[in-house]
Amino acid sequence: MRTYGQYCPIARGAEIFAERWTPLIVRNLSVGCGSFSEILEGAPGLSRTLLSQRLKQLERLGIVESASKPDGRGHHYELTPSGRDLFKVCVSLGEWGARWLEIAPENLDPFVALWSMCNALRRDRLPDRRVVIQFNFTGRPRPERYWLLIEKGDTEICKTYPGLDEDLFVTAEAEAFVKWHAGQLSWAAAVGNRRIQLHGPSWLVRAFPTWNARSMFAHIKPASASAASSAG
Repeated sequence: MRTYGQYCPIARGAEIFAERWTPLIVRNLSVGCGSFSEILEGAPGLSRTLLSQRLKQLERLGIVESASKPDGRGHHYELTPSGRDLFKVCVSLGEWGARWLEIAPENLDPFVALWSMCNALRRDRLPDRRVVIQFNFTGRPRPERYWLLIEKGDTEICKTYPGLDEDLFVTAEAEAFVKWHAGQLSWAAAVGNRRIQLHGPSWLVRAFPTWNARSMFAHIKPASASAASSAG
């Protein structure tokens, strides 16, 4: 690990926190990702080799702890008290980013927004029967398609057809879907401009937007929007 060679707590903390992918791994563990594959799924672009290295490093530092699964296949990971304290730094960074950084085109990965939404669904509002939703995202270099399976409060995102009949079809511009989840676009505006379109039974069409608990930073108004409203 590279070091600044300084006693300053900011410098020493940054040596750990500023390592690429570390904040996202801590974030994923905080939202309930306990297995290696679950942590990996929530960090597109992170390789299995690098995730393994980071987890071992975080364990050595006392930020993450692991235990063998009962069936002996793989490990279960969770944050230690030190790791939960480190997640507070992630939250502070996220609040700053939500307020001061624009969502740029390179940030519009709809899979990440869908994954985030599934980790914060209002489960008390989910249907008590199995529901299969197909998502078609446009506005990307290549169209992207995913399936969301909901059953008994559990969810699973599939990148290939799961072999089950779809109950609801969602066609959305990637930008609109990301900004809706991030709290920067209302559902009424997204649907009214046909940037998000739903096809299926009316009860599912009505229910779908109520499941989204939005990003944990959705309540933060971007500084650019605040400046625009003040100028107006």
